[in-house]
Amino acid sequence: MALPGCLQGGSAGARSRSCRPRAQRVAPIAPAAAPLAYGRRFRGPQPAAVALARGVGEVAEQRRERAAAEPAQQPAARPAASANGKRAAEDDRPANLRNIVFVSSEAAPWSKTGGLGDVVGSLPGALAARGHRVMVVVPRYAEYEDTHDTGVTVELLGHSEVGYFHRRHKGVDWVFVDHVSYKRPNLYADELGPYGDNQFRFTLLCLAACEAPLHLPLPPAEGGEPTLYGEDITFLANDWHGSLVPVYLAAKYRPHGVYTNARSVLAIHNPHQRQGSYAEEGRSVNHLKAGIATADRLLTVSPGYSTEITTYLGGWGLEGLLGARQPVLSGIVNGIDEDEWDPSTDVHLARNYSLADFKAGKAANKAALQKELGLPVDPDVPLLCFIGRLDFQKGADLVLQVAPWLMSQGVQLICLGTGTPDLESGLRWLESSFPEQARGWVGFNVAMSHKMTAAADVLLMPSRFEPCGLNQLYAMRYGAVPVAHKTGGLRDTVIDFDPFAQPPVGTGWTFSNFEAGGLMHAIGTALTTLKKHPGDFEGIQRRGMARDSSWNGAAREYEQVFDWMHMDPPYCR
Repeated sequence: MALPGCLQGGSAGARSRSCRPRAQRVAPIAPAAAPLAYGRRFRGPQPAAVALARGVGEVAEQRRERAAAEPAQQPAARPAASANGKRAAEDDRPANLRNIVFVSSEAAPWSKTGGLGDVVGSLPGALAARGHRVMVVVPRYAEYEDTHDTGVTVELLGHSEVGYFHRRHKGVDWVFVDHVSYKRPNLYADELGPYGDNQFRFTLLCLAACEAPLHLPLPPAEGGEPTLYGEDITFLANDWHGSLVPVYLAAKYRPHGVYTNARSVLAIHNPHQRQGSYAEEGRSVNHLKAGIATADRLLTVSPGYSTEITTYLGGWGLEGLLGARQPVLSGIVNGIDEDEWDPSTDVHLARNYSLADFKAGKAANKAALQKELGLPVDPDVPLLCFIGRLDFQKGADLVLQVAPWLMSQGVQLICLGTGTPDLESGLRWLESSFPEQARGWVGFNVAMSHKMTAAADVLLMPSRFEPCGLNQLYAMRYGAVPVAHKTGGLRDTVIDFDPFAQPPVGTGWTFSNFEAGGLMHAIGTALTTLKKHPGDFEGIQRRGMARDSSWNGAAREYEQVFDWMHMDPPYCR
């Protein structure tokens, strides 16, 4: 089935006619190609594309002449500063340095609604620290400080002009696409639901990201004259918002000799609820499906999740297509910001600590939190915490269901989160019903989340599904032991404690059946170990704190995927 018009770029109205600095006009890009059929590979320019392409040969020749006169900047000879200001060790350098372009709808700290913003805010810096030249292309939702107008504008879709703002930060080129459709109070929706033009907004983002390496000269990491990234690009498109990048590479650029050596990775953070699916002219248009069908490689944010999305339980209607592409589907667990989440330097804690003195440090933070929240200060009472959105996914309803049993075990329970009104009311019920044992904080507070993680003996993560999850990684780094539902990234990161293994293994406990009995059994095992086998519990804490959750480790795995991808010709050509 051919892609509908919004996924083709084949009509005159969908052509990107020109890219011009405000003081200088540059050569137009090639017209769009013919529609792309799902699952088919392009072997060359299509007849319809040739018919539409007036002067394509001249355009390609101009592009080659410009590339010869102003070659693309090669990746830096030595790594730039990483997200934590450190450089990668020389013996840890990758063999192949690349020009990498991230395409995302959000990136922390400028825009964030969830884990996607955290990933795109951290992973590019880790890759830059390893020597790659890295650009991140995101919408300019607001007037961001310390960014400057590059003076370059592009006309896209035949009627929409976008500009580019730039900031170099932590070794990364952060490029913000400026268009009137992005300037709204919220990123994706308001009180009436998703914005009606989201399809247009993120189609525009994908096209702007494809044009940026060709027309936006930026200064290299080591200084010197601004240079283009050029055509030898590794694109990393994220979720449905960036999923048209591989489609445009295949249908718009490669048929005309542009981006012939570029490759694209589509990172799937969350395909749930059929995000990116639209009804148009009586047909169903699915941006994410188009990207899955055309990208060179597919990634998810954990190995477990990469398996789950190929099943009917996790694929949300895309499991057939994802299963067909399983040979090029990989899972890489996210890292964490080890500067922000470091118990030895965390400014939010009553007392800082490290692996060497974590028992005393956690005891001090536990007492401080109990006192702050008005709970009885008791070092011997087990303290359990839940931090997360109060919604269907995160399993807060299961925590409330087992709360009376938990209280009978003589523990203290603190919950922090915001979400649906019924679950927010559930937190208020919890605190009013058990005022000497429980606290429910409706809302979100960064400082409180750090305090709870440092004070907790056990962190609860009973998510129904979890592509990766970060709270369990934060908990382990702070010496809190996670009890989690065995799904997605939780399956990969929370390893069940085995008291009979030699040497000892395990960083927490999981439960397979999503029901109250499963959660109660896992918590009961954790409490028994804490009370009757404190040495084993301490060993679990130490293994969690020693775990490598850095972005540098994740970056190495991304590089392996890039190398595999470049071994093969483009999937669609």
